[in-house]
Amino acid sequence: MNDFLFARSQMAMSLAFHIVFAALGIGMPLLMALAEGMYLRTKQPVYLNLCKRWAKGTAILFAVGAVSGTVLSFELGLLWPSFMEYAGAIIGMPFSLEGFAFFTEAIFLGVYLYGWKRVAPLIHWLSGVLVAASGILSGIFVVTANAWMNSPAGFKMVEGKIVDVDPIAAMFNPASLHEVLHMTLAAFVATGFLVVAVHAFFLLRDRNNLFHRAALGIALSVACVCTPLQILSGDVSARAVARLQPAKLAAMEAHYRTQAGAALLIGGIPSDGTMATDYALAIPRGLSLLIAHDPNARVVGLEDFPRDQWPNVRIVHWSFDIMVGAGMVMLLLTVCVSWLWLKHRRLPDKTWLLGAIVASGPLGFLAIETGWVVTEVGRQPWIIYGVMRTSEAATPMRGLVVPFVTFTVVYIFLAVVVVFLLRRQFLETANPVPDQPARAADV
Repeated sequence: MNDFLFARSQMAMSLAFHIVFAALGIGMPLLMALAEGMYLRTKQPVYLNLCKRWAKGTAILFAVGAVSGTVLSFELGLLWPSFMEYAGAIIGMPFSLEGFAFFTEAIFLGVYLYGWKRVAPLIHWLSGVLVAASGILSGIFVVTANAWMNSPAGFKMVEGKIVDVDPIAAMFNPASLHEVLHMTLAAFVATGFLVVAVHAFFLLRDRNNLFHRAALGIALSVACVCTPLQILSGDVSARAVARLQPAKLAAMEAHYRTQAGAALLIGGIPSDGTMATDYALAIPRGLSLLIAHDPNARVVGLEDFPRDQWPNVRIVHWSFDIMVGAGMVMLLLTVCVSWLWLKHRRLPDKTWLLGAIVASGPLGFLAIETGWVVTEVGRQPWIIYGVMRTSEAATPMRGLVVPFVTFTVVYIFLAVVVVFLLRRQFLETANPVPDQPARAADV
């Protein structure tokens, strides 16, 4: 590996670590606010206990997310100075707004954590709602900056210089809507499934624990609502990518030859040399149907682009297949849960279903990680699509193996600390509340 690859690897590792806490920072405050809302509505202590437990977990995750996000902001300037010099004036607005959203979230999280019995119950709940809203807005502003890298807008180039910068047009670029929608829903789905898996695990050990049953009900509701919407947003995103970044779409689908009535390839081993994908499951005309809703539509292949503008097809195609596969498994589970609830009108708690939910817990974050691989690796060799190559943006500094190894060790240490702290929170939930007035099946 050379220094350029170490710079890319450090950024990739930092993003892979931070995106977990960013997604949880969007999803957990929503669950926290929903739990307190249920308490205000029903006055059942189990919901009060639940929102307090989730608030503690949210605080831990927020702290680590703030650290990893700060590191990322420094890395943008240290590892990619040419990019920041070029793009700073254009995408400065969403980053500044993200800072305001972050501080708002921090302020109201402090009110939420220390405001028990100090402010009115409704005001306390509203502070939790503001924490959730600020977390969502923070994610939206960051994603719009990334969307600009995929679909640059809001400026003109005159003799190699940037002029007529329009930060509003840059923030609301053609890729921003579908990326924001897809990522926000992904955060809700991933958080919902992870929380559901944790509480399903404990419910398997103690089927009468009302705390875990209540938690399972709230988190399952979020997962069951958001997962089908996420699949629909994925369809919208794929068609937007086909229009805005056809080379990325071709790599996602391992589609080498431009043709009408293109087949949808699942799995397989792409080969740039032979421009074919061996051992793939081919669905005739499937790609044309998905991209244009027309089985005879023409789909652009990689052959229409210079070889030095191809992304790594194998990494992008396999990551895309993993993301879609994980999404389909989660969709199947939510359909099953919804059907059982409609049939029996109670929280589904069959042993086989709880076991399947536990096993599916990591799938949401697996989909997020592989989805970001598709987004970032699929844009290569461009850091700003069609404008600046990644190699042109990298720092000329040498010895980047040192910060890469250092930050990797730091992130591993932080991960261990977070797991230890959250594990203590989980283990403290054994029989945390007295008998409740409602029946377990109604919680």
